[in-house]
Amino acid sequence: MRFFTSSLLSENIMDYSDTLSVRKFYVRDRRQVIALWDIVFPGDPPWNEPARIIERKTPRQRDLFLVGLTDEKVIATVLAGYDGFRGWIYHLAVHPDFRRMGIGRRMMAEAESRLTALGCVKVNLQVRAGNSKVIRFYEKIGYKTEDHTSMGKRF
Repeated sequence: MRFFTSSLLSENIMDYSDTLSVRKFYVRDRRQVIALWDIVFPGDPPWNEPARIIERKTPRQRDLFLVGLTDEKVIATVLAGYDGFRGWIYHLAVHPDFRRMGIGRRMMAEAESRLTALGCVKVNLQVRAGNSKVIRFYEKIGYKTEDHTSMGKRF
């Protein structure tokens, strides 16, 4: 999959943010989403293998699996989930050539809007410890670090 390179970006970077199309994921997006996640999430553990995530998400709440496109290329994704009590955000990804252009903010706004329409009143997300750039991004759009211990159990 060939993505844009920095040399192809216009001088007016807002052009890409302004023309970003956000919609739900379709099967035809699969190859591009996997390529994007391979770039954005290198070294993810085996249980986060992109094809498996797509297989698990697409039968459930497909309207909460969003892709952002420019020039018909998937340059961003976000997965959201809602269990009737809380919303969750997963796999916000923006291709490195398109960062700091408002695209991540736009993807989050769309996910939040869709969660709110379902009755969601609080959204949670997790960031890997030490990922200070991502933590700063979420803080800028209103998220706060909460004093909780994150626990999990893998099946």
